[in-house]
Amino acid sequence: MALMITDDCINCDVCEPECPNEAIYMGPEIYEIDPNKCTECVGHFSEPQCQQVCPVACIPFNPEWRETEDQLRAKYERLEAAKAA
Repeated sequence: MALMITDDCINCDVCEPECPNEAIYMGPEIYEIDPNKCTECVGHFSEPQCQQVCPVACIPFNPEWRETEDQLRAKYERLEAAKAA
């Protein structure tokens, strides 16, 4: 499952630099997460870093974007390969 940022976001800017996949970006009103880049930090950390630093706990799992641990790891490997290319 990818993560998502809810309307409770206060645009504090702490989550964006913590994302190792650069999946977090400023949307029209609040920060957003690109589910095609979000691996829930699989391959990088044991827990999603954005959730760890968010002061208002507005980054839940996205129920519309379900992925297994294997799918998240495969996405991580694709993203890392694209960075190296």
